[in-house]
Amino acid sequence: MTPLSLLFLLLLTSSTAFSPYTYTFTPGKATSILRSQDGSSQAMSNEEESKTEMSLMAEETALVLIEYQNEFTTAGGALHEAVKECMEKTGTLENSKKVMDAARSAGCKIIHLPIAFEEGHLEISNNSYGILAGVKEGGIFKVGTSGAEICEMMKPAEGDIVAKGKNGLCGFASTNLDFLLRQNKITNVVLGGFLTNCCVESTMRTAYEKGYNVYTMKDCCAATSVEGQEAAYEHTFGMFSIPTTSDEIISAVTK
Repeated sequence: MTPLSLLFLLLLTSSTAFSPYTYTFTPGKATSILRSQDGSSQAMSNEEESKTEMSLMAEETALVLIEYQNEFTTAGGALHEAVKECMEKTGTLENSKKVMDAARSAGCKIIHLPIAFEEGHLEISNNSYGILAGVKEGGIFKVGTSGAEICEMMKPAEGDIVAKGKNGLCGFASTNLDFLLRQNKITNVVLGGFLTNCCVESTMRTAYEKGYNVYTMKDCCAATSVEGQEAAYEHTFGMFSIPTTSDEIISAVTK
């Protein structure tokens, strides 16, 4: 056996022998298993761990609020009817308002992340397809219109930050979000907003890849169908974040 092979073997066996946790993966759920000295094990999902152990330092935590704009949130908005059922079942706005106010009072950074386009939606290609093609064709989220404004219930307050440049789905791709988080020394990113299985999930995935501690509030999101939202909860939230709720976040930042 070569010295390099021996070193690798020692590292492998030592990490297995002395680490109190091992990690397993099932689609939709990351699970940590605590092994006792007698060899028995107790599994806890991310969600269960967050309920029993979660504590977040407010000064290292940002609440990132994605597209709480009138097109989604308010009667008459172009996409309001599409998300209305899901919002009502989830209590999206009420829960989001509650956690926003509590997190702000606790000293967390509140970052609003709206999407917006100039007249003609020239930011989007004429050959676009999928959801952005629909945005361009419908002329929605246009700068200067009421539909693009953040809704009354979730209006930014003094000390909040409004991120700039969101023209796509991921909250990082075309924006200054990463810059804002790093400038404010944020390590914990807490997500809520629209749409659960689109912009929220895209932002969640990138935040995870960038090394942030990501928490996604299940009761502060909405999608165009309840089924779509529940599928995201079941199959993807636990892969790229710690699924949680507004009450759990409030408890975690005010301990």
